Amino acid sequence: MPQLIRLYVTQVLVGFALSAVFVAGLIWLDIAGLKGLIARSDSALLAVFMLWFMNGIVFAGVQFAWKIMSLAETDEGPRGGSAVSDLRPAPVRQEAARRG
Repeated sequence: MPQLIRLYVTQVLVGFALSAVFVAGLIWLDIAGLKGLIARSDSALLAVFMLWFMNGIVFAGVQFAWKIMSLAETDEGPRGGSAVSDLRPAPVRQEAARRG
């Protein structure tokens, strides 16, 4: 398996594991009365699954993006381009239209 695919799969699994911990914390701490809502629902498993899955998509995307961005080189200072040294506003003339 290519290294990038392996990295993606592992980070998605980490994201979904974090989502499971997050949803368990939401239910355990009864944030916004979520525990009672789920307990009284006839489709409690579907509600918990959807909460876990949707948060898992977000957490997996953030986890993968964070891992990819942390692979970047960390050289000190700027590596190119031109320095901007003179930041003064440029005067612009605007003629008013005559009323008549």
